[in-house]
Amino acid sequence: MAAVHLEPQRETPVVEEADVVVCGGGPAGVTAAIAAARVGAKTRLLELHGCLGGIWTAGLLSWIIDARGKPGFIQELYRELERRGAAASRPTRDPKDVETFRDFACDPEALKGVLDDLTVAAGVRLRLHTRVVAAAVKDGRLDLAITESSSGREAWRAKVFVDATGNGDLADRAGCTWEYGREDGHAQPMSLIAVLAGVRFQDLRPFVGGGWTPDSKKNLLAEMKRAGFEPSYHDPVIFRVYDDLFILMSNHEYRVSGLNADDVTRATIDARKEVQMQVARLRALGNDVWNDLRLVATGAQIGIREGRRVRGLYRVTVDDLVKGARFDDAVCRVTFNIDVHSPNPDKSKGYDHGGQRAQPYDIPYRALIARDVNGLLTAGRCISGDFLAHSSYRVTGNAVALGEAAGVAAAVAAKTDRLPQEVPWPEIAEALKKIRR
Repeated sequence: MAAVHLEPQRETPVVEEADVVVCGGGPAGVTAAIAAARVGAKTRLLELHGCLGGIWTAGLLSWIIDARGKPGFIQELYRELERRGAAASRPTRDPKDVETFRDFACDPEALKGVLDDLTVAAGVRLRLHTRVVAAAVKDGRLDLAITESSSGREAWRAKVFVDATGNGDLADRAGCTWEYGREDGHAQPMSLIAVLAGVRFQDLRPFVGGGWTPDSKKNLLAEMKRAGFEPSYHDPVIFRVYDDLFILMSNHEYRVSGLNADDVTRATIDARKEVQMQVARLRALGNDVWNDLRLVATGAQIGIREGRRVRGLYRVTVDDLVKGARFDDAVCRVTFNIDVHSPNPDKSKGYDHGGQRAQPYDIPYRALIARDVNGLLTAGRCISGDFLAHSSYRVTGNAVALGEAAGVAAAVAAKTDRLPQEVPWPEIAEALKKIRR
């Protein structure tokens, strides 16, 4: 048995009392905080990294999936990126219309600035470099989120909390029930994203995905094999940001858990080594396409597809996807298919949907309300759902919609001294309409 250290009793200062505290500043969390503040709630946002955006920015996956047809913040975000010249052009007749496509890419560094500006303009109180480590529950209601940072150990009180940590860290510390991975405990692999430069779009186009070339993934895999290696992910993809800047996803790290820091460390190191090898081998081909290829950066945050799925008042299931479920309290309409990157390394091409096909479906507000603790909403990939359903709704276009709904619901509940489950959905929907731009 491992040795145990008993910490002495200590006093933790309550540094702020807010209406809404959002933990996690990724796609779901930053949207939730902005939405809550726009409703008029005193809102605090706590984020682990030194930037907002999570997997978009710290993880460099600035390819935003399942944006099509979603109203609200996702369209506002795209318009602002496009205004700043930071949204990648699209192979469509009208690339400015977010309704015409499901996915879009953007400059991850520019996105940091956009999110900073929108957060500050909304009046959100922001703290970066701060990790949630504990929670305090009083009479069945979440009372405090407790953090660690260079400022020490601090407590933050709110009327309503939003867990947008991705892994459901706050909900776990508050004692909520959660699920992880498949029934056998295995989870989808992780992937580390890279940014590439030194190549030109006109030369690289046969290998660029996102609608530019139909067989781009097959072409890229063949080119990698010609360079003398097979990637751990056999469906590699390159996305265009600018004519001279690209995003690469070409690796899988198997049998590692996003809930185990040692696993995440090993996965990050191994993935970075593989990406560096891939770039060197492609450059060594010495032709006009790859001769000047450079690896600009790899993500500070590896892409973790799976974490805790916190049990809510409703659990989204694969049956909802197959039948295209509709709900009166729908917060998000998902159009992305079941997308399981197989936990089995022998299936390195990636996809294992168990023969199931999703129809466009709704996620109900109830799936965001924590079942076991009052005063807590979830947003992003940690909402309540089963393994297959999660593989569809986990992508970031949906995270934004979930975050926007959670933020507004939290604000309405806090301002009227109600629990999230006590606020009728039509009241939340009306508040959502008022803040959309």
